[in-house]
Amino acid sequence: MYLHIGRNQMLAERRIIGIFDLEITSQSKTTRAFLDRAQQEGTVLEVCDDLPKSFLVCDHPYHPQIVYLSELSTATLKSRAESRKLVD
Repeated sequence: MYLHIGRNQMLAERRIIGIFDLEITSQSKTTRAFLDRAQQEGTVLEVCDDLPKSFLVCDHPYHPQIVYLSELSTATLKSRAESRKLVD
């Protein structure tokens, strides 16, 4: 299964480690440090035209993990993931 996360970007659901609300989690010093480190390592991919609302942490065959910034809310992403499972 694949999950559409915005701007025509699809991710294999088996690669998704977690989906996080950017506004809530970025209040944590640990999360900010994680995102800063990922940005410095070049493993952050923006798939949004507007301000990002969520980020997804995914495993990747060539990197320990990739962070995708999405303009879709965590509720929208969760709904899309759940609706795909109901169809299958």
